[in-house]
Amino acid sequence: MTSPKSTARASVAARKSDLSQWTRTVWDFGETAWREYKSAAFYVDLLRREGFTVEEGSGGMPTAFCATWENGDGPTIGGYAEYDGIPGNCQAAEPRKTPRPGLSPHAGGHTDPHSALGIGSLGGFLAAKAAMQEHNIPGRLKFFGEPAEKVRGSKPVHAAAGYYDDLDAAISFHPFYMPPLCNTVRWDTHCGVGYGVIYEFTCEDPETWMAGDDASPIPASHAAARAPGATDAMIQMYQSAKALREHVMAPGQSWSMNETIISHGQATADNIPAQIAQIQYFIRISEVSEAEHIIRGLDHFAEAAAKLCHCTWRRHWVAKSRPGLANHALSAATYANLETVGAPTWGDDAKAFARAIQSELGLAPMEDPFLPMISELTPPEQAEAALRQMLPPTQRHFTSDDYTEFCWHAPTVRLYIGRPALTAPEGFAYPAWAMNAMGGHPACIDPMVETAAQVIAMTALDCLTDRGMLEAAQAEFRERTGGGIGGDKWLAPLCDYEPPLHFRWPEYVTTARGEDWVLPTSP
Repeated sequence: MTSPKSTARASVAARKSDLSQWTRTVWDFGETAWREYKSAAFYVDLLRREGFTVEEGSGGMPTAFCATWENGDGPTIGGYAEYDGIPGNCQAAEPRKTPRPGLSPHAGGHTDPHSALGIGSLGGFLAAKAAMQEHNIPGRLKFFGEPAEKVRGSKPVHAAAGYYDDLDAAISFHPFYMPPLCNTVRWDTHCGVGYGVIYEFTCEDPETWMAGDDASPIPASHAAARAPGATDAMIQMYQSAKALREHVMAPGQSWSMNETIISHGQATADNIPAQIAQIQYFIRISEVSEAEHIIRGLDHFAEAAAKLCHCTWRRHWVAKSRPGLANHALSAATYANLETVGAPTWGDDAKAFARAIQSELGLAPMEDPFLPMISELTPPEQAEAALRQMLPPTQRHFTSDDYTEFCWHAPTVRLYIGRPALTAPEGFAYPAWAMNAMGGHPACIDPMVETAAQVIAMTALDCLTDRGMLEAAQAEFRERTGGGIGGDKWLAPLCDYEPPLHFRWPEYVTTARGEDWVLPTSP
């Protein structure tokens, strides 16, 4: 009889065609945050056909789910799919810049790509399930659908609602996205805090703007000066917040704050002020206290902008995700599995597609067009040392991703597998469409999905069968949290808000013209 891990790896190999087709299906959907209706339905249907019990709309989020499969009493292992893309990245799986057929280039598309992230994770859990059945391994698999990761949407909500509290271990996977985190696991420096917030300005009483005894009796007078309106307040907020970085943080701190206009205007007459405007800020930073400090500064700017422009203002939460927590025991076991499987490699079809991209961009096609690092292993301590060279000594976390929510409820590993990335001639930078296109091309993206699925399945089986490893991981979790969930070093969920579903998130729409993006496709 084969070992459980051999069975799992064989299961991945046997389902290569399925994994490839599923990856491309979700990639073609190209749905974005909070509007991943087709993608979530696809996963729910697939998991039910695979024997999972699925709760749709978990945590009050229409495009989230929680799927479970049990094989008797045993540890509960958690994992997840993400499936949101990004507006403005609509790229066909072609070696040239072009949107997917029938869509605007401003439509959604997968960049990381979450399409492959989700199926790589699912493939691992299905392979672990196959091994559990064949070898009668007791335990429980709990697989989540996590929408809106790009705005840190669902995991804080799931965590606050208690969905992770029964996990014995959790496995998080992400395609490689920056050196040195390629074909490795995070060690000490995990992702930091992610805060998302929307400031809303409303011009509720424009007729009282500078009203006096001699004011026009006709509120809609075309000759009267009108209130500045909500758009003016939003612009004031935007300009003021640009100065925030210089004034609120200590020198050397690595952090980012990005803004996006969610909604503006609602005025269609030449003399009516904009009634409402919403601007979103997303903060990626190391510590919760630092994020709170920035929010206080943004609040001051919002209040000043509203007063200046005859508006009122409100703050709405989109996300509050906690920083990550290391677990060396589980991470070491995962990396050992990665060493067994090996880094992904790319065949002739993938290389031909990559060379076609290079030719399209006016470059001389390379014999081996891919970055060497995507097919090389990086020991976690080596990756950690390289990462620390980029950061101030006092900074504990770097970048942001809400897998960190799992870290406070169970031992969690963060796995990175190489994705297709091209070698660049000196002084040249590839446009974003090139990497996006490879994410939809099976020969380019499938090797990463298959590698991830094998490693995830093997790690899940370690958690189910290696009692010593799991006990060591859980002991480390208790030590780092001061006693586990509720311990004196434990950080409770920060989510104290409802899922932000009702905002004007970009999405696909159906009109008399057919299905389209919110920005209509050009003729």
